[in-house]
Amino acid sequence: MWMLYSATMLPAFLLLFFMGTSIRLSEAMSRDEKNKLRNQVLEMFDHAYQNYMDHAYPADELMPLTCRGRVRGLEPSRGDVDDALGKFSLTLIDTLDTLALLNKTVEFEEAVRRVVADVRLDNDIVVSVFETNIRVLGGLLGGHSMAVMLKESGRMLWYQDELLHMAKDLGLRLLPAFNTSSGLPYPRVNLRYGVRGPETRTGTETDTCTACAGTIILEFAALSRFTGDPTFEAHARRALDFLWEKRQRNSNLVGTTINIHSGEWVRRDSGVGAGIDSYYEYLMKAYILLGDDQFLQRFNTHYASIMKYISQPPLLLDVHIHKPLLPARTWMDSLLAFFPGLQVLKGDIRPAIETHEMLYQVTKKHNFLPEAFTTDFRVHWAQHPLRPEFAESTYFLYKATRDPYYLEVGRTILENLNRFARVPCGFAAMKDVRTGSHEDRMDSFFLAEMFKYLFLLFAEEEDLPFNVEDYVFTTEAHLLPLSLSTASNSQPPPVVNNVAVEELDDSNFEWTCPNTRLLFPDPAFPRNLREPIRSAVDKSCPRPITHREPGMGRPPLRAQDFMANNPEHLELLRRMGVSLIHLKDGRVQLVQHATQAVSAVAAEDGMRFMQEMMELSSQQQKEQLPPRAVQIVSHPFFGRVVLTAGPAQFGMDLSKSSSGVRGYVTVAEPYNGCSELSNGEIVAGRIALLQRGQCMFAEKARHIQKAGAIGGIVIDDNEGSSSDTAPLFQMAGDGRNTDDVTLPLLFLFHKEGNILLEALKEYREVEVLLSNKARDRGTDGAEEEDCSTEEKDQTSPASSEPVDQSQVTTQEQTTDDPVVEQEPVQPAEGLGSYVPVDVGEEPAVDGDSDSQSVDSLMADWQEDLEAFKQMEKDEL
Repeated sequence: MWMLYSATMLPAFLLLFFMGTSIRLSEAMSRDEKNKLRNQVLEMFDHAYQNYMDHAYPADELMPLTCRGRVRGLEPSRGDVDDALGKFSLTLIDTLDTLALLNKTVEFEEAVRRVVADVRLDNDIVVSVFETNIRVLGGLLGGHSMAVMLKESGRMLWYQDELLHMAKDLGLRLLPAFNTSSGLPYPRVNLRYGVRGPETRTGTETDTCTACAGTIILEFAALSRFTGDPTFEAHARRALDFLWEKRQRNSNLVGTTINIHSGEWVRRDSGVGAGIDSYYEYLMKAYILLGDDQFLQRFNTHYASIMKYISQPPLLLDVHIHKPLLPARTWMDSLLAFFPGLQVLKGDIRPAIETHEMLYQVTKKHNFLPEAFTTDFRVHWAQHPLRPEFAESTYFLYKATRDPYYLEVGRTILENLNRFARVPCGFAAMKDVRTGSHEDRMDSFFLAEMFKYLFLLFAEEEDLPFNVEDYVFTTEAHLLPLSLSTASNSQPPPVVNNVAVEELDDSNFEWTCPNTRLLFPDPAFPRNLREPIRSAVDKSCPRPITHREPGMGRPPLRAQDFMANNPEHLELLRRMGVSLIHLKDGRVQLVQHATQAVSAVAAEDGMRFMQEMMELSSQQQKEQLPPRAVQIVSHPFFGRVVLTAGPAQFGMDLSKSSSGVRGYVTVAEPYNGCSELSNGEIVAGRIALLQRGQCMFAEKARHIQKAGAIGGIVIDDNEGSSSDTAPLFQMAGDGRNTDDVTLPLLFLFHKEGNILLEALKEYREVEVLLSNKARDRGTDGAEEEDCSTEEKDQTSPASSEPVDQSQVTTQEQTTDDPVVEQEPVQPAEGLGSYVPVDVGEEPAVDGDSDSQSVDSLMADWQEDLEAFKQMEKDEL
C-alpha cells in the first residue's frame, strides 16, 4: 500500500539508490532463509486456524488452553472485552481475506460457504459498534473483495456477492447507533433491536472513545461504494466532521473520550495509543482510499501537533489537550506500536525508525510488548493479548527501507510466538509477560492481522496471489481495493452544521513519499539511529535501592520490627492498647483503643505505632516481588503449561538465577510439612509439594530442605482459589533469621495446584521448572537483566521482618479508635504470612466464576490432557 506513494512517484534511479543503500546497512537475508520463515508463518497460521475450526467453530473465538470455543453468556464475563463477541463466528469472518492472501484458495472458498450458510446477524445481543465494524463488517468486505478477485480470475464462479449482501445487512444494523444529535455513534448497539427501547439493553451510554467514533469511514465508505448506497459513507463522514470541529483549536489535538450528545471532552488526555490511535490512521487511509484531500489536510494538521507535543523520540507520551506541554502520564500502551507504520505511510521515516527500535528493545527484554510500559521501559500492565501492531510497523519499515534488519525483527517475533505463546490448541495470550503464564484466549485479530503482516514481510512478490499495492489495509488489516476511489457513492459535498466545509489550505499539504537522498545520505543512517536507542533501553534498569525510609515517630516498638508470634511484642501491644485479632481468612486486624492503654504515654506510643504501620503498608505496596512461574516441562507437556506462582521473601531468589531450579515433584509426608518428613529419602533431590496451613511457610521450607529437597511448592488449602480471580501473594518469613533457607519456595492457588497434582496422579513422574519467567526448550539459560516490573522489591526483606506490611489498611469504625488490617501473620492456625502481588490491571472476572466447581475444573483439565495426547500423536 505504501508503494502507491513511492514506486509510482519516485524516479527509478532513486528507488535503486534506496534499495542499494538498505542492503548495505545489514547483512542481507538469503532467499532460502526468507522462504523458510515464510513457510514457518504458514505452518503457524495453519496451527491456529485449524484448531479454531476443529475446537471452536461456530463460536466467536477459540479458548486455546481448554480447547473449546468461547460463547458469550456461557463463559464468565470479561467486561467490555466481550462486546466484540456477537455469536456470528467472529474469528472465521475476521480471517477470510487472510486465507486468500496466504494462497489458501480452497480453504477460503470453503470458509465463504460456511459464513454464507451458517452465520446469522440478527442475534439479540449487544455488541461494540467499533469492534463489529472493523472486525465483522471489515471482514465481510475484505472477503468480498477477495471473492471478486478470484471470480475475475476464473475461480469461485458460483459467488454472487453473498458476503456483500451480508455486509449491507450488518451495516443497516449498525446505523441506529448513529442516531444522535452530534452524529457520533453510541458505543454499543443491539443487533436485533438497535439502541431504542428497553429490549435493546443499551442506548443509555453518554461517552465514547475518539477511535470508536473515528474509525468507521473506511468500512462504511467501502460499503457505500460497493452498493451504491451513500447512507453509510455520509454517517461516517458526519462523525469525522464532528470530531474535527471539536479538536482543541490551540493544540489541534483531540481527547480520548467524548460525550456523544454534547461534544464535551470527558477525558482530555491525548496520545497516539489506546482510545485515539486508529482515528489518526483512518484520516490518512481515507485520503488514500477515497482521494479526498480534506482528509489529508486534517491528518497533516494533527500530525504536526503530535510531533510537536506528543513525540519525544523515541517516546510517544500522552499530554493534556489544553496544556500540551504538560505530560498526562508516565507510561505508554502497546497499541501505539502501530504508529511507526503510519509514519512510514506519511513518509516521516526517521522518527518511525526511532520509535520502532525502542519498541523492539522493550520486546527483547520481555519477549512481547507488555500491554503498557513505563518511560524507563518497565512493565506497567503485564498482559499481552498477542497484538499485531508491532509486526505491522515492522512490515511497513521493511517495505520502505528494505533493510534486512527488519527481517531479523520479524524472525524474533516468530520465535517468541512459538516459544512462549504456542500451545497444543493454538496460541494463547500472555497473562503476564514477566512469568510467561498464559490466558485462555486467542483473539480474532491474531489470525486477521498477525499472519498477514508476517507473511508479507517474508514473502517474495511471486508468492502473492495478487498485488497488495492495489489495496489499502484497514486497522484490522482487511483489504479494500483502491479502485473504490473511482466508484460513485452519490455523495453530495460534505457540510458541517449546514455550512460548507472551509476551503483547503494548500500550505498544509505534504507529499507522502520520502526523499530518500535526504533520508539516507549515509548508508549507515538507519543503524546510527537505532544504536543510541538500544543503549538507552539497555541502561534503563537502575541498581536496586535498598534503603528503606523509617516510619513516623520513634515508639518503643517499631512497626518494622513487629513480629506477630513474639510474646514480648504482643505484650507491648497490649500495654499500648492495641489488640491483635485473627480473622478466618488468615489476616490479622490491629485495633487500638486508647482507653485500654496502661498510660497516656503508652497510648501515644500506640498511636505512633499504628501510624507507622499504615506508612509501611503504603510504602511496601510499591516494593513487592513480581510473580514467579511453575512450568511443567516433562512429557507430554514439554513446557507448554505455565502456572502463575507467588514468590517467597526468603530462600533462593529466582530472579537472580539464569536457569531456575528444575526437578521432579513429589508430595511431602506429612503433606503440611510442619514436622520432620517421613519420606525424606523420596523427597531428597526433588521438589516437594506441600499444603498450606498449620505452620509458618519458613518452617515448611526448613523441613523439606533438611530432607534434601531442591525446592518446594506450597498449594493453597482454600478450595477453589485461583490466580484468575484473586491477586497473587508472596510468602513472608516467620520472624526468625531465614538466611538458613537456601532453596526456592513458591505458592500456587488451589486451582493451579490441582493441575499439578492431577498431572502427578496421571503420569507419576512430573518434572517442573521453578523460575522467574517461563522458558522454552530451546533456551540456553542466558537471561537479560530483569527489568520486568515497574516497581520492584530490591532485596529479600531483612530477617528481622517476619511480616510484610503491604496490606495494612484503615477501616471506618463507629468509634474513633484506629484500625489496621494486615495480611496474615497468624502462627496459631499456621496459615503463614502472605501479601498480594500486584500483577497489573486484569480484565474483570464475573463473580460467577468463584462458584465454579472443582469437578468442572477437573473436566477442563481432562480436556487439556486429551489435547496434549493428541498433540503428541501429531508430532510423531
